[in-house]
Amino acid sequence: MNEERKIEVEEVEGVAPPPRARVEPETPAETFERKRDYLAGFLAEQPKDEPVHGPGGDLQAAIVEVLKTIYDPEIPVDIYELGLIYDVSVSEDGDAVVTMTLTTPHCPVAESMPGEVELRVLSVPGVRDAEVKLIWDPPWDPSKMSDEARLELGML
Repeated sequence: MNEERKIEVEEVEGVAPPPRARVEPETPAETFERKRDYLAGFLAEQPKDEPVHGPGGDLQAAIVEVLKTIYDPEIPVDIYELGLIYDVSVSEDGDAVVTMTLTTPHCPVAESMPGEVELRVLSVPGVRDAEVKLIWDPPWDPSKMSDEARLELGML
């Protein structure tokens, strides 16, 4: 099954150069006016309001910071870096939903950890209500840990 492939070659004497771009010269006054318009637009732009709620909002960031203060009793790493928190969502009304898991269903804190998470999230100013959804699928495994957690546990 040895097929020969032929490449066609065309010989040429030369190639015409492409046309050159022409730039009409500006007077110094026109250049200055264009720069002044750009600068005025830049200075007039107002900073965009950062979202308080929703993904990437201040409230979500505050909830994540609170979750980083809750430590697994058997492992010296917080539950966020450990990868036990799968999602943190916040509604426009300030209702927070934390989707999390535990390292194992037989974890000694299986009954108390979700309650502690709920209480800590409720303590964040701006949170009206908090709900913790404890799920087992997908199951937690060490690959869900952050690099910081792996470093703390000597796994890096």
